[in-house]
Amino acid sequence: MSSDPAGIGAGEVDVLVVGGGIGGLSTAYALTRKGLKVRVLEQAKEFGEVGAGIQIAPNCTRILAEYGLLEEAKSLGLLPTGMVMRDALDGSELTRLDLTDLERAYGSPYMVIHRSDLHGLFLRACRRAGVDLLTDHRVDGYANTTAPCGRQGAEVKLADGRVMRAPVVIAADGLHSVARKLLVDDEPVSSAYVAYRATVPMEEMSPGDVNLSEVVVYVGPGCHFVRYGLRGGDLLNQVAVFRSPKALAGEQEWGTPDELDAAFAATAPVVRSGIPLMWRDRWWRMYDRDPIMTWVHGRIALLGDAAHPPLQYMAQGAIMAIEDGWVLAEHVARQRDATGRVDWAAALAAYEAVRPEHCRRVVLTARAWGDLWHLDGEPRLRRNTILRARRPHDYTYTDWIYGPTALVPEEEPPMYPVIPLSSVTLAQT
Repeated sequence: MSSDPAGIGAGEVDVLVVGGGIGGLSTAYALTRKGLKVRVLEQAKEFGEVGAGIQIAPNCTRILAEYGLLEEAKSLGLLPTGMVMRDALDGSELTRLDLTDLERAYGSPYMVIHRSDLHGLFLRACRRAGVDLLTDHRVDGYANTTAPCGRQGAEVKLADGRVMRAPVVIAADGLHSVARKLLVDDEPVSSAYVAYRATVPMEEMSPGDVNLSEVVVYVGPGCHFVRYGLRGGDLLNQVAVFRSPKALAGEQEWGTPDELDAAFAATAPVVRSGIPLMWRDRWWRMYDRDPIMTWVHGRIALLGDAAHPPLQYMAQGAIMAIEDGWVLAEHVARQRDATGRVDWAAALAAYEAVRPEHCRRVVLTARAWGDLWHLDGEPRLRRNTILRARRPHDYTYTDWIYGPTALVPEEEPPMYPVIPLSSVTLAQT
C-alpha cells in the first residue's frame, strides 16, 4: 500500500474501485478472486472504518464462507443465539428469532462484529490477494472514455488534477457519491432521526445486566435502543436512535445530547440505564436516498451506499454492498472468455438487471420498519399484538432477505405479506 506511488497511473489494471470502505474492499477482493487486476483509491490517509457494531445476517456470512473468510470473522465476532424485540416502554418481549435454528434454516450463521474488524478482514484479504491499495487519493470526477481503437473505458480525475484510467470504474464512494450525479440529480433524504453509539468493556458492567447471547432491540415511541456483545463478549455494543424535535423544527444543530436524554426519559429502567453510557461527543444523523433503478453509466457503475444508502433498521447496509460485489464478480466470471477478456457491457448489464430491484426493496422496507418500530398510542398496541402472535420459527418475514443472493431477476424471492394494523381488534379497558 502506498499514498504516493512512483509513476502513478503506470501499469494497467482491469478495474478501478473508488472508495476503501467495506463495499469497496469486498468488491475489490471479489473481482481479484476472479483473476482481475484491481486498484482501490481511498481518499483518507489511512484505510479505516468509523463506527461500532454491525450485524451480518446469513445472506452475508454465506458469502464470507465462499470467500474463505468466515472462520476469521467468527474469531473476531460473536454468534448470538437469539434476536429479541422488546417494547421500550414496559420492557416486555414482543417477538424473537432463534438464531441457532435460523442458521439451520438458511445454512449460514447470524453474526455480530465490530465494523472496524469486518473492514480489517477485507483489507487483509485484499493485501493477500495483491489488490493495489492506494490511500490519499481523492476522486473529484468521473468520465467515460473511448480509445482510438474504439475500446470503451472510464477514467477518474483526482483532486490534484491527475487522471487514472481502466476498462471499468466502480464507484463505491458512499452516501455523498460524486459518481451518482452522472445518473441522477438528487440529495440525501433526512429521516430526522439520529443515532448515538457506544462500546463498553463488559468488565465495567454489573453482572447480570446484559445477556450477551442475544441481540436485543427495544422499540418505543419515536425511539429505539439496541444492545449486543462484540469481540467474543469482551465489549457491549449499544445504539440509541431517536427522532429529533430540533430536526423537525428545521434547526441546523439537531440530535444533541439533551435531545437524547429527553427521548428516552419515559422508557423502561433497563433502557434508561444504558443512556448514560453513550458517547456524547459524536452522533450520526440518519439519511438515506430515494431508490434509483439505473446504476450503470457506460463503464462507470455505482455500488454500495453510492447506489442504495438505507436507513439502518434492517441491518443490511454493509451487507448489500458486499452482495453487490459478489454479484458483479459472478457476472464478470460468466462474461470472461478463454483469453481472459471480459465482456463488460454484458457483465454490467447483468449486474444492473438484478441488484437495483433487490436494494429498492430493502431501502423502502427499512423506511417502513422504522415507522413500525416507532409507533405510539393505539398503533403501538396493535403492532405489539401482531408481533406477539408470530411463532419463533416462522421465517415468512426473513426468507426474502436472508436467503441466497439472487444473480438474475427470476431468483429474487417474493416479498412478505403485510398485516394491516387495522386488522387487530384491541380489548376494551
